[in-house]
Amino acid sequence: MSTTAPDRRTRRRQQTIGEILDVAIELMEAEGVAALSLSAVARRLGMQPPSLYQYFPSKMAIYDALFQRGAEQFLAAQRDAIAAATTDDVVELHLIGATAFSRWAMQNPIYSQLLFWRTIPGFEPSAEAFAPAQEALADIRRHLQAGVDAGRLHPDAATEEGLAVFTSVTAGVLSQQMANEPDVSFDEGRFSRLLPVVLEMFYQHYAPSRGKR
Repeated sequence: MSTTAPDRRTRRRQQTIGEILDVAIELMEAEGVAALSLSAVARRLGMQPPSLYQYFPSKMAIYDALFQRGAEQFLAAQRDAIAAATTDDVVELHLIGATAFSRWAMQNPIYSQLLFWRTIPGFEPSAEAFAPAQEALADIRRHLQAGVDAGRLHPDAATEEGLAVFTSVTAGVLSQQMANEPDVSFDEGRFSRLLPVVLEMFYQHYAPSRGKR
């Protein structure tokens, strides 16, 4: 089945939406995530606020679009890194995926605040915006199950508990890094450098012999 390319009006609308989101990120970098103003976005783009409402009816709608864009980006970062890996060792692949996610998050702190910390009072992403984040969690769950299937992890690692532990410890490292050394690179970070150590702790906790005496 053939698909029809978007017409010029649709392409122009998509371009304008992209420009609005780019400007919103710039303003959030300068003034804070929660301080975003639709009027400021409109002024930066040289349009009247009523014109902006044709694309986004509210500030929450912009946050929602940015949430989806950010989630799509970090999902792609993880998948691309794993797809490019030259190893099939599940432990190394877990580290590669977690490292790619952490690098992306540190390089995109505004998106990270919106995605991983509740910095916007009253904001909840729509189901559509949240879908890429759910895909990322499903990927992690599949990778953990691969570790179980390979005999590297106890079956508990692929349960909801195991997923919660994995995301908590990896996100904890990232949170510490961004809170204490926000301007340091992943490789130089006092906390981000500990990611392999944290993952090793996870593997030890969920060793195949877990629960045996």
